[in-house]
Amino acid sequence: MPTLHPCDRIGLDFIDAAANRFSNSVDLAITPEQLFEVLADADSWPRWAKVITGVTWTTPEPRGVGTMRTVAMRGGLVGAEEFIAWQEHTLLAFRFNEASERRIKAFAERYDVVPTAEGCRLTWTLAMEVTGVARFTLAPSKPLLNAGFRRFLKNLRRYTDERFNA
Repeated sequence: MPTLHPCDRIGLDFIDAAANRFSNSVDLAITPEQLFEVLADADSWPRWAKVITGVTWTTPEPRGVGTMRTVAMRGGLVGAEEFIAWQEHTLLAFRFNEASERRIKAFAERYDVVPTAEGCRLTWTLAMEVTGVARFTLAPSKPLLNAGFRRFLKNLRRYTDERFNA
């Protein structure tokens, strides 16, 4: 495991206020309960969020606020995450407490889930603050990053369609 560096211990308010913020939605043909089953399944993340290579829950069940996990990503990035919100079937949010990349000052994600007639709608919001040269390289790459995030949600739709409707 690479050396991890501390990140700011931000709260939910950071996700709505961050300068570097991405928010996208997808309609899923599964129930909110089924979506939470997918989000709790460590093996499912690399199947739809292709940048993720592994997820390891580091605190025992039951899961909730304060639950910890480690996420490994392509390029060697590792994040030690803590869940800062957990409302079963409606809301999940986590932040990086530590990251292998020193330039990540703060990082958080929120998953808002609303039931629909056909299943549920997920709105995924990712927010970050970076330091150093990353401050200058992030701005021009935002459209490309956001396209990648939208692709993750398309992959999630395909994955959940296969998993629950096969």
